[in-house]
Amino acid sequence: MRDGTPGNSTLLERDLTVDDDRPLRLVTTRLLTTLHGIRSATTSSALRRAVEELRLAVRDPESAVHAGPRGEATEFAAGYFEDGLDQIAGSQTLERGHYYVDRLIRSVTEVRTSAINDINLNRWKEYADIQLDSLWMIGNRDGSGVHTAQYWGNFIPQIPHQMMRRYTKRGEWVLDVFTGMGTTLIEGQRLGRNTIGIELQKNVARRARTLVSGEESPHGVAAKIVTGDCTTHNLRPAMRRAGAKSFQLVVMHPPYFDIIKFSDDERDLSNAPSVADFLERMGDAVENVAPLLDAGRYLVLVIGDKYANGEWLPLGFMTMNEVLKRSFALKSIIVKNFEETAGKRGQKELWKYRALAGGFYLFKHEYIFVFKKSR
Repeated sequence: MRDGTPGNSTLLERDLTVDDDRPLRLVTTRLLTTLHGIRSATTSSALRRAVEELRLAVRDPESAVHAGPRGEATEFAAGYFEDGLDQIAGSQTLERGHYYVDRLIRSVTEVRTSAINDINLNRWKEYADIQLDSLWMIGNRDGSGVHTAQYWGNFIPQIPHQMMRRYTKRGEWVLDVFTGMGTTLIEGQRLGRNTIGIELQKNVARRARTLVSGEESPHGVAAKIVTGDCTTHNLRPAMRRAGAKSFQLVVMHPPYFDIIKFSDDERDLSNAPSVADFLERMGDAVENVAPLLDAGRYLVLVIGDKYANGEWLPLGFMTMNEVLKRSFALKSIIVKNFEETAGKRGQKELWKYRALAGGFYLFKHEYIFVFKKSR
């Protein structure tokens, strides 16, 4: 390894001005040898000196610690390795410094995942893009690839993206009970998750199939859409044809009762004659797909509230209770912002007046309920 030196002002000046988000690729054997050398330091000052030597070597793009594009290497997300060195150098005791070195070594040599996702817990700080808070403030919807916002009520792709990252492993199976334009299936192809979707309307299912088939599938996973009523449709024949024995995640984004009318089909939940009937049908949908979900795995429900007869109707929590009646435990409630709905599109000023005159507040959020199947 060719180390930099504190006196190299050109190197230090370059390091302070470059903002590079590219992954850091380091030669694994050389890196481990250096980290074990730091671990052998017998004083805190010696440990800090060794850390700074490694830091300067990593900052020097011509250092031998850097791996080429095809060489044997360990890859780190931008900033992760530097943060690890900061933690070692800032430790108050030699013992704690050794602990942080050991942890950095494990991040190179070991992968530790849970039973429900591919997140490497030995490098958990690298997953800064995964949402962990119960309040999601998301700006623009992801419009990349074949994603479209032209279908009213389509949820943003960031929701299934986040849920599949948290609650599935690559190659597992995800069921979307209200497929719409295939948002979940598109994200599944990108993430290497097999997907099956149910869509009531034949014309919508046809459009969704066209969109999904137009998205690249770098992992070669299945993405199938069946047409049917999710409250009664028997999915097992389609699962057998696709090669799925069960599902590891279920995603449900139903109509928010009658806020948007999606069709004239009486089976459409947006045409339910009453809230009670809507909730009963939602319960039927959960009962229909719950046996297909593995025990200990997750169901995600995305839904919002509405006003009815001048009163706030807590539709989200009422629907949540229907799921809880059916062998599911509530793990999280996420509140997600939105800025505009189809029903209020182009009428912001009018709705502000109505809110002032009627004594109510404008909806700016919806819920993401996360449940775990108990048996």
